[in-house]
Amino acid sequence: MALLVIASCQLMVVLDITIVNIALPDIQRSLDFSTTSLSWVVNAYTLTFGGLLLLGGRAGDILGRRRVFVFGVLLFVLASLLGGFAQSEAQLLGARALQGVGGAIASPTSLALISTTFPEGPERNRAFGVFAAVSAGGGAIGLLAGGMLVEWLNWRWVLFVNVPIGLLIALAAPRWIKESERHPGHFDVAGALTSTGGMVLLVYGFIRAAQDGWRDPLTLASFAGAVVLLVLFVLVERRSRQPITPLHMFADRNRAGTYGIMLCLAAAIFGMFFFLTLFVQNVLDFSPLLAGVAFLPVSAVIAVGAGLASRFLPVYGPKPFMVLGAVLAAGGLAWLTLTDVHSTYAGSVLGPMLVFSLGMGMEFVSLTLMALSDVPARETGAASGLLNAMQQVGGSLGLSILVTVFGTASGNEAQRQIPGFLAQATPVEQLRFRRTGELPPPWADEVLTAGVSAAFVMAAVFTLLAAVIAVLVIQVRPSDLERLKGDGPGPLPGA
Repeated sequence: MALLVIASCQLMVVLDITIVNIALPDIQRSLDFSTTSLSWVVNAYTLTFGGLLLLGGRAGDILGRRRVFVFGVLLFVLASLLGGFAQSEAQLLGARALQGVGGAIASPTSLALISTTFPEGPERNRAFGVFAAVSAGGGAIGLLAGGMLVEWLNWRWVLFVNVPIGLLIALAAPRWIKESERHPGHFDVAGALTSTGGMVLLVYGFIRAAQDGWRDPLTLASFAGAVVLLVLFVLVERRSRQPITPLHMFADRNRAGTYGIMLCLAAAIFGMFFFLTLFVQNVLDFSPLLAGVAFLPVSAVIAVGAGLASRFLPVYGPKPFMVLGAVLAAGGLAWLTLTDVHSTYAGSVLGPMLVFSLGMGMEFVSLTLMALSDVPARETGAASGLLNAMQQVGGSLGLSILVTVFGTASGNEAQRQIPGFLAQATPVEQLRFRRTGELPPPWADEVLTAGVSAAFVMAAVFTLLAAVIAVLVIQVRPSDLERLKGDGPGPLPGA
């Protein structure tokens, strides 16, 4: 029951990233978002989530993990309620940012609770397998749930649905989860603010570049501000007695490699869901519900990959699954670059999506287990927060880079399509184009497909980089395998 409560919270937090994706076209029409600014509906959540995860993990260490877990869930519920009632861009983005704060408090605490609830060995391996499957597969489940809610109700219910789920989790936690021991310490607020502010500016710079070009003064100012804040963040962490990011964790070769792999893979998976959702709805003309159903196989195959990795980790160790998983993900993304306006779901989308999902399932179990092994009890919250932060920050930063690539490629394609459009368009269509700058179908389909294909090329590069890190950095010794089986003398060091 403890694992059910913990996994339910993680599912709610993770699927919220993608449950909104399926509603993006409806949100855009309802609140008048532009196409490029639409990514902020995702990034407003993931940036505060990723930027404050480390502070949330530290809060659990100091104040008690169950107490902090419940508070984070309730804050998430409140933000979801506010977002559902939003009447403008600013209101929705503010609510999404507050959701990220709640998720940042609840998510690392839930992962740390697994470390302190289940003993090392097969039992903890299975618990991590469930947690990793939920973390990776929650995205696909969110797309399906979002499709049903948008189709049958409206886009606001992708936020309202969190309210009853979160309240049930908050009520069940005190009954089934024991409070953890408190560890004395203080909160590194300066570290949290500089890291979050630096990442917000960095992501804004990339998205601004997609809209206004790399020479735009505000784009350059955003990048400059990001560099300053991130340098300040490192200086603050080096001088702090209890930093929000324990830099010594990066001294361990395997753990540092794990964080780097997570950063790259998160960029790829966020981009895959975001752009493939736009493609199947706008080019293949899928309804929100059908789009959600189209992504359902992702969840099943991720669970298969996670189950295989969890079962054979004690035999082969995590490194083979890290390498193979990244290669499979890269192959799936490379396959997706072949999509065009004549593609079909069965012929061009399903196959590569399944290959990608199998690789991701293998990756998340291995990464989760390696990141938290041999971490002192007083730092498990910070360690889990750091892993989750790499996932969310990598996703936000990666999505912003992919949006920039998408914007450049789609803009170039639009310039090629405009003469053909003007030659065939009616006076009314030409007037609408001059007012909005948006091409109508079928020219818009060509533009979107060109941008999506270019974004998938860059996403494949991210996953290949993850494979290279796994090959060159990760090391597993025979004694480590014994510890994975639960037969070793102590915790698995760095694996």
